[in-house]
Amino acid sequence: MLTFEEKLSIIEEFEELTKKEISMGRVNFHFEDSLYDKQIVVYRLHPNGNGFVYGGEMNDYETDDRGMINIRHFDAEELRDVVRDSIDSLSLSPAEKNPVMEEWLNNFDQALILLREEDGFAVYADERLEGFFNSYQEAAEFLTQEGFKKL
Repeated sequence: MLTFEEKLSIIEEFEELTKKEISMGRVNFHFEDSLYDKQIVVYRLHPNGNGFVYGGEMNDYETDDRGMINIRHFDAEELRDVVRDSIDSLSLSPAEKNPVMEEWLNNFDQALILLREEDGFAVYADERLEGFFNSYQEAAEFLTQEGFKKL
């Protein structure tokens, strides 16, 4: 297990993070350029070596009910990876994380394109917007009802 000082040194390598000292010798590290309401990447790093990294926007790590990953037993490489992944997850929009670009075709060989955009899903005929939906499921239902099938 890395010591508090070793973890602190590794986390301070990330210039995009801002260190904030809190009570009982603990520190948080904030990512001020987050695209989300969440800005704390490293939460309550404690002198005993315990601490957390925000993982609520990531799928590759086990998180608690607050979306936090316990880093108590992480080695140096694991710590660097999870901090980088957390920063990256807060730097990318949903459309950048999970892009969608699908072509849908009907029986008359007419094509519509389904794209994920920043705040939802858009259906286009060439460059003309045909509809905008809050979820993929809503967009797919619209396309299906209109007689289109995904290629």
